[in-house]
Amino acid sequence: MLAAIVLVVGLVGFLGGSAPAAAYESNILYYGGNENSSCVSLTFNVYEGTEIVAQLLDILDEYEAKATFFIGGAWADDNVDCVREIYSRGHELGSHGYFHKDHSKLSEEANLEEIRPSIKLLEMICGQKVTLFAPPSGAFSGSTINACEKMNLKVIMWSRDTIDWRDKDVNLLVGRATQNLKPGEIILMHPKAQTVQALPQILKYLGEHGLKAVTVSQNIGE
Repeated sequence: MLAAIVLVVGLVGFLGGSAPAAAYESNILYYGGNENSSCVSLTFNVYEGTEIVAQLLDILDEYEAKATFFIGGAWADDNVDCVREIYSRGHELGSHGYFHKDHSKLSEEANLEEIRPSIKLLEMICGQKVTLFAPPSGAFSGSTINACEKMNLKVIMWSRDTIDWRDKDVNLLVGRATQNLKPGEIILMHPKAQTVQALPQILKYLGEHGLKAVTVSQNIGE
């Protein structure tokens, strides 16, 4: 198992959006999972796009794929039924904070105040313990790590960023997600119209290359 405290600075130019470098080493910080498997993880950071989330769920079902959805608390509060639907389809829920703040600029206490309510809300909606946190924009600090350790949360980053929130070229998004894709990688996406178009191609690629889309917890061996 690879606890993936891996810094992926060298991939930035190639991927066009890999995880930002961090000068932290922690056994709760993950940029990827098990390299000795046939698994990768698709993650969706959600603060918008309720209708698009429904389309993504149908595509994932079609390809028998599982994903991890990192949910913003403010969005979850207004979209309880959608959050329950994500969970009922067999996908994993993680926290994306409550108000999409820059966690690298928050004190430890402020990190706790921003993350903890989102965890409690998700657990209340689905009755399932939440163990993962993905910081908005990948921004975190030692204070974030300390806060997550106190809450028994794993901090999840990514090895590939499709940058689908910015770019609408479907072929570009698919290429970022799949080119030279290796087992254990974590692919970051968002509920965007172009992502709906790209997702079937990404999942088809996985199937053709003997890779399986699993939840982050399964990927990191938890």
